[in-house]
Amino acid sequence: MTTTPALDTDVLVIGAGPVGLTLANLLGVRGHRALVLEARTELIDYPRGVGLDDEAIRTLRTAGLWERIEQFTVPHHVVRLVNGEGQVLATNDPQTQEFGFPRKHGFNQPVVDRELAAGLRRFPGTELRFGHRVVALEDRGDHVMARAEQVDADGVVTGSVEVSARYVVGCEGGSSFTRKWMGVAFEGKSPSTRWVVVDVLDDPIGAPNVYLGADPKRPYVSIGLPQGIRRWEFMLHDDEPAELAEDRAFMNGLLSRFVPDPASLEFINQRTFTHHGRVATSFRQGNVFLAGDAAHLMPVWLGQGWNSGVRDATNLAWKLTAVLRGDAGDALLDTYTVERHKHVADMIDVNMAAGSIMKMKPFGGWVRDRAASALNLVPKWKSYFTELRFKPMPRYAAGVVVDQVSLEPGTARASFKDAPLAPFVDSAGEASPVGLQFIQPRVHTAEGRHLLLDDVTGDWWALATWGTNPTRFLSPADLDLVRRHGIRLLSFVPETQREWAEKEYADSPAPVTVVGDTSGALKRWFDVRACGLVILRPDRFIAAAALNQQASQALAAVAAAGSLVPAPSKNGVLP
Repeated sequence: MTTTPALDTDVLVIGAGPVGLTLANLLGVRGHRALVLEARTELIDYPRGVGLDDEAIRTLRTAGLWERIEQFTVPHHVVRLVNGEGQVLATNDPQTQEFGFPRKHGFNQPVVDRELAAGLRRFPGTELRFGHRVVALEDRGDHVMARAEQVDADGVVTGSVEVSARYVVGCEGGSSFTRKWMGVAFEGKSPSTRWVVVDVLDDPIGAPNVYLGADPKRPYVSIGLPQGIRRWEFMLHDDEPAELAEDRAFMNGLLSRFVPDPASLEFINQRTFTHHGRVATSFRQGNVFLAGDAAHLMPVWLGQGWNSGVRDATNLAWKLTAVLRGDAGDALLDTYTVERHKHVADMIDVNMAAGSIMKMKPFGGWVRDRAASALNLVPKWKSYFTELRFKPMPRYAAGVVVDQVSLEPGTARASFKDAPLAPFVDSAGEASPVGLQFIQPRVHTAEGRHLLLDDVTGDWWALATWGTNPTRFLSPADLDLVRRHGIRLLSFVPETQREWAEKEYADSPAPVTVVGDTSGALKRWFDVRACGLVILRPDRFIAAAALNQQASQALAAVAAAGSLVPAPSKNGVLP
């Protein structure tokens, strides 16, 4: 055995799955050192996740990797729930693109994971090491010491290495060493139902979408994936041993319902799994965090396991950056659990309910089928499934948010009915936009045309007003805070006014980017939200929404909610 000299990094990421790799890329993009240690000797090479949503794509673009990954996806991945007779009970085919991309994509995870791993080579401070199994952690307050065993392909320990890191993030899956070290409970259920999954090359069907077969005799899933891959999943009955998954004759029998010659299929993955619905009680202990499957496990029905993990990485990455840069205090990191835990729990509940619908016995299936037929006759209820409205959108009611009505930091009520503009807004449900992601239309600026809005707002803080110059509502002290934290100021205007506004705002006390609303999407958004100003977080979630004249108050509240370090006073001393 050999002992490697101690390593030093800003963030130690344990596990080279998609969540750990995404987190490391986001840290690298923002200039931080990240070391990823993976116990395996190579990336997992068999397909697992198959669904990629528009929220995750925004993250991949922030990481600078979407152009490489897009080629391995299928946009507009339609999902149809069918019964045992093949009757379509519900179709999930959302057509909206409020975040700039189709809502759902099919994807091939092994090749996407390889692009995430390759992305780390762009940064001098990020590194991926295989064959390193973390076996010990010690949080020393101002840093964490970790010890990893170096293991070969046979699992033989050949050496060890120590790592000093400011923070550690466990992304090593459901059996997470990090979570066990933290001692937090992993609450939820692990249903006894088992499923066998098989992926084959040269798709013998060719249907490009997804079928969820709610067949009482044997529920199944059939999925068309990129690169000509077809996936099937079949539920095993209680009296069927898991070993049958390795029996080619048994598998051929399952597949014979769908293809005329199952014996000729080339299998590339054949496994048995159980659906879990579990979430850790906390995602943080001191300087150690959990993300992805280490923090939560959910059934596969809505394709949200991969996406939920990427949401974790998105939320945690900018907060680690803010603290590492000295822009924010440690309290900001407490908001990670506050913001992510509830949404993950809600998503697990929806997935568990979807699984119950899939696995109904004959009488329950009969009732389900007739209820679905009746609901499809009502456009409102039909669109509830078609447009994916049942999927819980991340909305942060606590954390780095400001209440739209009171402008108090730290919490945000769901309604703006008591806000000053509310009586003049005709908005169904009066839902406050605070805590939700901001939209992403294509826009024009002086720098380019038909740009996605994220390319204009950037990947850090932004303050935007509709139709006005935001600096008109900010005091000199506010502008100092804007400069201290690199907050980008934007003015959203109709494209017809853009050139005028660019000239008019040229001598502002701080740079203002004028954004031309070419489609009317931004105007429509502000028209029903009872606000004229938004403050956007680095993850594109809305931290505050207010009247333009409330800009100073809203900015101060965001600074408080995010534990942001104040700007220096005139003599250079922090107040």
